[in-house]
Amino acid sequence: MDERPVTKYAIYDMGSDIGGITTTRYPQAGEPNPIVRVGVIAPTGGQTKWMDTGSDTNVYLARVNWLPNSEQLSIQRLNRAQTRLDLLLCDPATGASKSILTEEDPYWINVSDDLYFFSDSQRFLWTSEREDFRLIYLYDINGKLLKQVTTGDWNVTSTEGFGPRATNGLIVDEPRGEVFFHSNKENPTQMQLYRVSLKDGAVKQITQGPGTHEAVFSPAASAYVELFSTAATLPRQNLYQADGKLVATILENKVPDLDEYQLPKTEFTTVKTADGTTLYASIIKPADFDATKKYPVLVEVYGGPGAQSVKDQWDPSKFWSKMMAQHGYIIWSLDNRGSLGRGHKFETPIYHHFGKLELDDQIAGVNYLKSLPYVDGKRIGVWGWSYGGYMTLQALFHASDVFKTGVAVAPVTDWRLYDTIYTERYMSLPKDNDAGYRDSSPANFTQNLKGHLLVAHGTGDDNVHFANTALILNKFIDADKYPELMIFPGRGHPMSDRAAQVDLFNHIEQFLLNNL
Repeated sequence: MDERPVTKYAIYDMGSDIGGITTTRYPQAGEPNPIVRVGVIAPTGGQTKWMDTGSDTNVYLARVNWLPNSEQLSIQRLNRAQTRLDLLLCDPATGASKSILTEEDPYWINVSDDLYFFSDSQRFLWTSEREDFRLIYLYDINGKLLKQVTTGDWNVTSTEGFGPRATNGLIVDEPRGEVFFHSNKENPTQMQLYRVSLKDGAVKQITQGPGTHEAVFSPAASAYVELFSTAATLPRQNLYQADGKLVATILENKVPDLDEYQLPKTEFTTVKTADGTTLYASIIKPADFDATKKYPVLVEVYGGPGAQSVKDQWDPSKFWSKMMAQHGYIIWSLDNRGSLGRGHKFETPIYHHFGKLELDDQIAGVNYLKSLPYVDGKRIGVWGWSYGGYMTLQALFHASDVFKTGVAVAPVTDWRLYDTIYTERYMSLPKDNDAGYRDSSPANFTQNLKGHLLVAHGTGDDNVHFANTALILNKFIDADKYPELMIFPGRGHPMSDRAAQVDLFNHIEQFLLNNL
């Protein structure tokens, strides 16, 4: 990886008496990426043989996998625009390569870890979103499609690998001709384990019951450890045979002390947008909820691509949310379009413009809440971290009549300041989408702030750099606006040390109590 073309980004040490600078290679949107090559060297040493990945070096070499016979190497090559993915087979002895499969998409390609080569190295499994949902396809080694293994309007999701081939996302029992995978086939908020027959395409659900079921398989795919939880059930571990028969309970994980806290329950619901799109949401009400009263609402948002927030799964971060519910707030989360888990067409409407459609969907959720007799529609707050911080700014700058208060932690404020591979996947290069970058930047709309805003950021953040917050602070000064600010010297993006976390969440809690 030749990083010499990449910008040296300076991060200043604000926790030092005399100051200090750490530099890191960070390619911002539109800037040069590293130049990457793949080489093979024998375990005994000797010269490196470089694989031929083409003359264009402005690409991503997204995945590299050995075939089981170790006589060939596969490389997945993604163009800079992330709209074309080539599967290359390379000869490690000569470096010669050939493309055996190409995926193209007018928006972007989500690269997976699902490539699976059979032990004879003559066939492979490949997943694709070419029909909207991620499905499994069987090819021969020359790239000829042999059959489509799964069909339907639901996603195949990788299982956790195990053993010497753990990098493969699909678990295959070759002697039986079966493939194991996860899917939210029956309910987008849940996850189950399935298997499909390579012979006739028959799909069978293995795990049962609502919630999230995740499996880690034995090397021979004869058994798996299931990690199961729901929004109200602590994670449990059981050992099962591959057919779903229980072998042993590993961890029942009963914690009677939790009953003393009288934790509010998480409920799930759906909301329709103006164009009829179904969105999934969760709601947490105070434990002593009284439908005759009016409650303020705190919207917890992430909203960005590649993530799903509304899941029937145990989430330790919800303890803080439930504590806020005990203060008398209704806690609301909604997965807007662009989110993971609903198919590629559910993601792509955000292409070339971040923040607008996502906010429209969040407002559809708020409008639903306002229709409920126990919601105080004049007291709607919003908070989020990272992309959720970005969405908080979008909400307060573009929907100040809807959202009274917001908390933005480590927010992106201009997508020109974020990295290449993430930003360009959805927004293209800045030179090709100048208006999209301009209109998607909260920094260009700070003058619209009317409600109460708290911004928190770590100065050592090497993901969403502190420059994002510095940018909007200058814009606020110019606009004669004065939000509250929390600065964490030297902390990174998660601000993960206990002292910082306690300080941050105590401050957020008090800010919301004072302003919502």
